[in-house]
Amino acid sequence: MLRSMLFAPGNDAEATTRALHHAAADAAILDLEDTVPTAEKARTRQFVRDAVDVPHTTKAYVRVNGVDTPWFFGDLEGIIGSGVDGVVLPKVGGALEVYLADRFLTHLERERGLTAGSIDLLPLIETARGMVHLPEIAASRISRMRRLTFGAVDLSLDVGFTATAEENELLFARTRMAIYSRSGELDPPIDTVYLDLQNTAGFEDGCRRARALGFQGRLCVHPDQVRVANRVFAPTPEELAWARDVVTAFREAEARGRAAVEVRGQFVDYPVVRRAERFLREAGQL
Repeated sequence: MLRSMLFAPGNDAEATTRALHHAAADAAILDLEDTVPTAEKARTRQFVRDAVDVPHTTKAYVRVNGVDTPWFFGDLEGIIGSGVDGVVLPKVGGALEVYLADRFLTHLERERGLTAGSIDLLPLIETARGMVHLPEIAASRISRMRRLTFGAVDLSLDVGFTATAEENELLFARTRMAIYSRSGELDPPIDTVYLDLQNTAGFEDGCRRARALGFQGRLCVHPDQVRVANRVFAPTPEELAWARDVVTAFREAEARGRAAVEVRGQFVDYPVVRRAERFLREAGQL
């Protein structure tokens, strides 16, 4: 589970080091795209490569520039090595872009003696075109693509959404991300960044909405957001206690030839048990 993925500009040495060694972040994303000036993009590749080649405590992802930009192939050529755990592919508009990234990553893995398919590929869905073609992207059956992530900032700009505190304008897109991730047999998706750094309550509320829709984690743009995301996207003690009671009672019922039982006043059958097992699996308690 990737509950928190902490962004850092690839050309900022302090932020890069902080992200790669954050004690709580599940992954760091070193950026070559939107947070790096055009004139700095090419020279930042080597800086990122050097940063991830040094031992670090978090998983190391790199957000490259999009397939339709002049930097895409050079980005992958410049940063892929044993220190990179994954690549974030921005502004994905169709399955062909994912396929192209996968083929070039396969070539680089073979060329550099890395295990085939070892580098995770994380498409970022953040345009109207990407939303329209989401079904084919999610169903592309590329093994290194284990999950998708949602980019609301660029989507809002592209479509013309007006941001609201309740984020009702994002409900359709988030729901679509969750449904097609499941349809494509992918892990649950990762939610968008939240830019109001002073509004911790707003960030937490957004995390709760995303978790309720089936998301597994959140992109973070500040270290302080990491622990909030980790807490919200992990099962609560109350959920775990409920899940243990459900699984125990249901297994006892199955042993007696029954597939329905009452637990804490709630009717429990196989779908409810599977939900309880998911909570326990996320917490490593199943």
